[in-house]
Amino acid sequence: MTNKKENVLSNNLIVQKMGAQKIIVLLIIIVLFTYFCVASESFRQYSTVLSIMDYSYYITLMAIGVTFTLITGGVDLSIGTGLVCYSLAGGYLVVYQHWPVALGMLVAILFGLAIGLLNGILVAIMNLPPFIATLCTMMMTRGLGSLCSGGFGIPWPQAGMEGSWFRHIFKIKIGETKYPIGFLLIIILVIIMSLVLNKSRIGRYIIAIGSNKEAARLSGVNVNKYLILAYVFSGLFAGFAGIAYAATFTSINPGTGAGLELDAIGGAIIGGVSTTGGAGSVVGALMGVFVMSMLKTGLPYIGLQANWQQIITGIILISAVLIDVLKRKEK
Repeated sequence: MTNKKENVLSNNLIVQKMGAQKIIVLLIIIVLFTYFCVASESFRQYSTVLSIMDYSYYITLMAIGVTFTLITGGVDLSIGTGLVCYSLAGGYLVVYQHWPVALGMLVAILFGLAIGLLNGILVAIMNLPPFIATLCTMMMTRGLGSLCSGGFGIPWPQAGMEGSWFRHIFKIKIGETKYPIGFLLIIILVIIMSLVLNKSRIGRYIIAIGSNKEAARLSGVNVNKYLILAYVFSGLFAGFAGIAYAATFTSINPGTGAGLELDAIGGAIIGGVSTTGGAGSVVGALMGVFVMSMLKTGLPYIGLQANWQQIITGIILISAVLIDVLKRKEK
């Protein structure tokens, strides 16, 4: 009887297309949203949707990039302090050196690429453990951010000021209403990177490295090249996240950002990225981030402190890891 039920589920077209874990995560999102709506009248406001979106932009961008490093069996701890560092560097040039905002944004992206490349070289060429390599660059970017800003917060151009157009990439105001158009950009990037991961040689080789690094090497894959590419992707999207972070907040403060990488990594794992590498999806990472965002935004509305978000997120992460372990055992 159990086998029949399992066959019905495994043969279901929706389950085959999405995967069981993505369906579970989607159900968690729906349940959380419904619960918070019922439990709090204040949660049922349009401003709540804007808050969820604002938080999800930069976390999702980090999660997209770090998904590639996680699939290789590695990790990137530098993305949290990195996004703040890149935002501070670009903001310094815009605010104090009077560079065009577009050039400041480009500097943030290039800075992220440079740190991603450094991480890739440390891991692939120097053979440092990913945890140690990216922990070192995490500390470096935290210090570099403070140097860029002189220890003070840097405000990118505010709404209504010259150069504030970049804020409209993520949120536009028509009349008195703000619209989170940045979500469309996120969807486009998720689709593009999903195609890269699932349909391109780069993605297939990155997955192969995570599944069995030595087997990939013996089959002719240039392991070092694709390992470096995975970390370059992570750095690139941390640079994008720095721009989204600058567009969300009025001022960027040095010495912050530590812990944001855990939200991105946690979202990716909740969305089905294997903790041992070799499996995962960008779409799943997006869905996992929305679970994190829903908890962060919704728990204060029902009177729970922010600490509860960490506890509940930890429980969900443990569940996601256990599901991954069980799936690997079945295989």
